[in-house]
Amino acid sequence: MTLQQYRISAKVAFFILFLFAPLLNIFRFDLELGHFIIFGQAWTISIDSILHGGGDSVDAAVKIFSRVLIPGIAFVAISFMLIWKYGRIYCGWLCPHFSVVELINDLMMKQLNRVTLWERASKKTNGLLPKFIVAIAAISMAFIWAVGLLSYLLNPTQLLNELATFNLGFGSTIFITAATIIFSADFVFARHLFCKYGCALGLFQSLIWMANQKAMVIKFDRKRAKACRECSLDTINKPCDQACPMRLPTRNMKRAKFTCTQCVQCVSACTEVQKNNPEGSLLRWVDGDEAIEVDRPAGKFKEAQKIIGEIEIKEIK
Repeated sequence: MTLQQYRISAKVAFFILFLFAPLLNIFRFDLELGHFIIFGQAWTISIDSILHGGGDSVDAAVKIFSRVLIPGIAFVAISFMLIWKYGRIYCGWLCPHFSVVELINDLMMKQLNRVTLWERASKKTNGLLPKFIVAIAAISMAFIWAVGLLSYLLNPTQLLNELATFNLGFGSTIFITAATIIFSADFVFARHLFCKYGCALGLFQSLIWMANQKAMVIKFDRKRAKACRECSLDTINKPCDQACPMRLPTRNMKRAKFTCTQCVQCVSACTEVQKNNPEGSLLRWVDGDEAIEVDRPAGKFKEAQKIIGEIEIKEIK
């Protein structure tokens, strides 16, 4: 399989896990019981008896340390190490929200000839049907997300039964309605902006990734900049930049790709364009010392940027 096929398989599998984890009691928080359920087992601190005078403070400290602090510290440490080395790879390879972002991107490109409402369409779309299809897809995914999130808080079996019989409680109805409206607006108008500026988890990953100069990053082969300029007649909208779901300058320095999700769609697009070139893609994953060069614009980089952008500058003027 290709790299994108592996990534899509990982995204689909994780999205299914995201939806079915509560139903299968793999992971959820039960509001009625007041504790987490992990792999079918109640996960509690078990200090109720201690709070009511049935134990001592040492026993309470041991339970809190072993059941809360150690798992929490281990989770944070492992996550930090992965983010430090690979950046926002969770976003590009697993995140359920980003999966919807890419789904709506592809649908909008097919139906409206543009990836976002804020971009100019490559050609005019006639009729309301394409817009209706995009709207229905966005609302449907928003509804699925709303129900999925609520299932992490309420008994999922009971929730689905109430939903199927149109017998939802008042609180559940308000939550699903409000969440569906909010997610619909997000998926239609601001999904990229949310990933860039609104997702605290994503920004946290980006900050850690930027602090490590040797972290994995997409590198542009500056020495072959001429081949990059000649890859398409459209010098403004290169295939690699158009392939990026986050609408980032894929051939630029690392600091310009602060919110890169490591989805490597730019690499796949370049590989497709350069498939008849023995030297292969001009974009590739690198780390270590090679990654340091990505954010250090030496003279050769400036020359490469000049070759790539000379026609772009004329177009802007």
